[in-house]
Amino acid sequence: MKLSLVFAAAISSFFVGATTALGFSDQADALTFSGISTGTWGKPTSGSTDINPNPIYTGVGNNIFTWGDANVCLPSPNPSGCTITGSNKLTFTGNSFSTDINSVFKIADLAYFNGTVVKGTSVEDVPLNVNVSFSPPIGISQVFNFKLHLVNTPNDATNSEEENADFVFIDENFSNPTFTFEGNEYTLELTGFNADFGQISIKALEGGTTKTAIYAKIKTIPEPATVAGLFLVGMYLISSKKLPKKKH
Repeated sequence: MKLSLVFAAAISSFFVGATTALGFSDQADALTFSGISTGTWGKPTSGSTDINPNPIYTGVGNNIFTWGDANVCLPSPNPSGCTITGSNKLTFTGNSFSTDINSVFKIADLAYFNGTVVKGTSVEDVPLNVNVSFSPPIGISQVFNFKLHLVNTPNDATNSEEENADFVFIDENFSNPTFTFEGNEYTLELTGFNADFGQISIKALEGGTTKTAIYAKIKTIPEPATVAGLFLVGMYLISSKKLPKKKH
């Protein structure tokens, strides 16, 4: 095959790929994704045995997860004793939703209680399994697996409330699961705790509760921009080659 024909074939392939991707994009843009979400917590990771040699937790398989031994007292002005606040707790509450492709939407509510627990009984992270039941025409149920990091700071009476606060982070390195509808592949991505920007962490003061929402976005795979980028790369490579001169 002549070199020029190779280039022509390459150009044709890129055009076909780009046209197909744009066709998929048009179909996806016309879809409305609606349904309802529920969630359960998985088995946590305690981390180093030097840090958490005696992890204590409850709620695996349920929507309420607690961690740490709460049998500890906070200083109290009451001469009769002290105050036991309870374990750290995460409560996941799913909701109904309706969204377009690439639009940020609320997929659930989350309540985070920062209790006072015995040192060495906490955990470092916990899986979050979000089950999404899509309404027709999609009509499928899919479990999406994510993970939250739990940062439990040691409490110091000389610190401010802010310094004694604990944190929850969304693990951004976790691969996003996918689902397929009418030959197109999609993924559900957690975008954070704020609809307007990518806030991936929340904090709760000692003995306090932070209530927030978890936001998500449904995207196509591969995204049209990626296919278009490959097309441009291909065109650049083609244009950078010099065709051999014809012999007379």
